Amino acid sequence: MASEDLLERILRAPVYDVAVETPLDEAKLLSAQLGNRVLIKREDLQPVFSFKIRGAYNRISGLDAVERKAGVVAASAGNHAQGVAMAATKLGVHSRIVMPRTTPGIKVDAVRRFGGEALLEGDTYDEAATLANRIREEEGRVFIHAYDDLDVIAGQGTVAVEILRQHPETIDAIFVPVGGGGLIAGIAAYVRRVSPQTRVIGVEPADAACLAAALAAGDCVDVGPVGLFADGVAVRQIGAKPFEIVRDLVDEVVTVGIDEICAAIRDVFDDTRSIAEPAGALSIAGLKRWVLSGEIRGATLVAIDSGANMNFDSLRHVAERAAIGEQREALLAVTIPERPGAFRSLCQALGDHSVTEFNYRYGGSDEAHVFVGVGLSGRRSERESVMDRLRQAHFEVVDMTENEMAKLHVRFMVGGRASMPDERLFRFEFPERPGALVRFLEAVGGRWNISLFHYRNHGAAFGRVLAGLEISDSDRDEFERFLEELGYPWVEESENPAAGLFLG
Repeated sequence: MASEDLLERILRAPVYDVAVETPLDEAKLLSAQLGNRVLIKREDLQPVFSFKIRGAYNRISGLDAVERKAGVVAASAGNHAQGVAMAATKLGVHSRIVMPRTTPGIKVDAVRRFGGEALLEGDTYDEAATLANRIREEEGRVFIHAYDDLDVIAGQGTVAVEILRQHPETIDAIFVPVGGGGLIAGIAAYVRRVSPQTRVIGVEPADAACLAAALAAGDCVDVGPVGLFADGVAVRQIGAKPFEIVRDLVDEVVTVGIDEICAAIRDVFDDTRSIAEPAGALSIAGLKRWVLSGEIRGATLVAIDSGANMNFDSLRHVAERAAIGEQREALLAVTIPERPGAFRSLCQALGDHSVTEFNYRYGGSDEAHVFVGVGLSGRRSERESVMDRLRQAHFEVVDMTENEMAKLHVRFMVGGRASMPDERLFRFEFPERPGALVRFLEAVGGRWNISLFHYRNHGAAFGRVLAGLEISDSDRDEFERFLEELGYPWVEESENPAAGLFLG
């Protein structure tokens, strides 16, 4: 579409009938840490605790009398659902929002509190969207898409209008979280016309980088199963309309990992005493990576805190991972001789570094394996320095800091070791709802012996399991078919070094 048309839509969007103009706060601690002026756009302070109210209201406010009488329907697992419910209620329109059964109760309750009718269907967004589209067809309701709609995009673009009005001086870059692309499309369209010297940088989780994939391919592509930690941006394919807008307007895309997002959540808390959801802190994580990788100094940078719909039970997981993301903890597997004084020698080799955790596995008559957490000061080279000191003290060391299986499971597994020649290790994710764990065990354990099992609930919509299964050579083909039928995301970890040191 013509950029002039979208610009006019943004300027005419009546979002302030329900949304508020959120502050652009200076993050003084983060600014000092990075050597740049960092400003955070506080969309977490909207009435629904995310920017989604802007686009939802702009779309629903444009309905004619017949459409309003028919009502609206949407599919969402979180922030868009709350935005549609509140916007529709404000305009006197009945709303039905279909949400996956895995949606945390706090979000379902919020939709109902804002006046929407919440229906639970399926385990994923796609299953919820199927029902929502059936309702649209059968009842003649208007489907309110979360991002692939020009009026929704225009509503989100009002965030950029506020940023440039609130800070009329030069802004070197604006960092925008990317899921389906509605927010970055609206922001890029406005910023490119009004402040062309300002860079617009998208930020995605490394395990859900659909915009980066689309830019590389030159077209929208399905990136397959995506990571679920930052559920607000866990989208397999960028929206067609957003991509048409951003493909020539976005300067670059930065991808970040879970640990970096957790560290950013802590950064936001330290500066604002508020808790961002993972998708909300995504842009701050991307800003940090961009600054440190390019050694940027003295710039004015804006990051959008897009939401605060965080499940309280998830905070434990965030706290565990934040120190690693801040380069303040290293996780190491150290082999020590099985003799008196070996532990003391290891601690002496660590010098002044604090020990954050110490997990021991008997490895045999001659050696033992220790899973050790080591406190760091935050310097990126410090981890290698610690490992060098241990090797100079004649300890074998394997770095586990970036090993997802080690961080999710192994560090919490204290117990014996076993040797099973037919054992294979797998990590699974499955929908977290009542009875899900039992059904998972019945599906897996009913056909193959479970030799190892570790499950932790992180307060998320999906449970994470590490399972050891005894699978003979004659069963391999059948097992591969079973994995396909199971339909859950999985990763084989049989060759993971953490497995060999601590579990095998």
